[in-house]
Amino acid sequence: MSNAEDHATHLLTPADHNDQVGGMRHVYPVVSRRAGGVSIGVNLNPNRACNYRCLYCQVPGLQRGKAPAADLALLRRELDTMLAWVLHGDFYQRHVAEALRVLKDIAFSGDGEPTSAPNFADAVATVRAARDAAGLNELPLVLITNGTLTHLPRVRAGIETLAAAGGEVWFKLDGGRDADLRFANDSDVGLHRLRSNLRGTASLAPTWVQTCAFGWDGEAPGKAWRTAWLQVLREEVAAGTPLRGVLLYSVARPSHQPEAKRLLRLDAAWLEALADEVRSLGLVCRATP
Repeated sequence: MSNAEDHATHLLTPADHNDQVGGMRHVYPVVSRRAGGVSIGVNLNPNRACNYRCLYCQVPGLQRGKAPAADLALLRRELDTMLAWVLHGDFYQRHVAEALRVLKDIAFSGDGEPTSAPNFADAVATVRAARDAAGLNELPLVLITNGTLTHLPRVRAGIETLAAAGGEVWFKLDGGRDADLRFANDSDVGLHRLRSNLRGTASLAPTWVQTCAFGWDGEAPGKAWRTAWLQVLREEVAAGTPLRGVLLYSVARPSHQPEAKRLLRLDAAWLEALADEVRSLGLVCRATP
């Protein structure tokens, strides 16, 4: 679809990230719980491939793999079109409740791990150029990543470009033990690598730890999970890792993984209690049910 405004009316909500609004390959709008308004998503994984398989992943048809090279010319055209629609068209009237009609960020997220795109750094530069051309130089750029590839030079170059544009990184850490990570993310990358990458990423750009906490078979995470996760944060604070804070949330949209029915969304009280423990470590923590 060449014109985003041709798309039919569909009200976006935090529980409904319809990536077909606008009919584009690389760009889609969402109403984000954590951003508190409209986030323009950049999807570098249109093949729905990722090196994780998180139990709570809402991507239908998820497959193991990496992103193809992004079509940078197409990405620029789509982002130019989307920004014009949001800034000057009827996007808000068609798709966003009045209280949430504010553009909060442009986020690299989508249907897989964005840093797996071989031209990730060039994609970041392309997005920055489109943002600035639209007169939105202060609009934050956000990289939402599982952190597994941020040690690679080509990814570090993209993170440096992001930081130079005033952006930040949301770095996934869904547990404090290897077994917790294998369970939540179906990955053997391991806690040691992730912590090393977290420190390296935080040295390049403002970085938040992002954690999805969820229950299983009707039970909230136990004391062992909480203790191990908090201990990792405590050690990173002690080591001087310059974290912006922690983004703590639970499942909101339906998972498309086979285990979906076993997941439990945690309530605000549970998340706030854990968030208070994080704050006691000296970190900012934003909890989103």
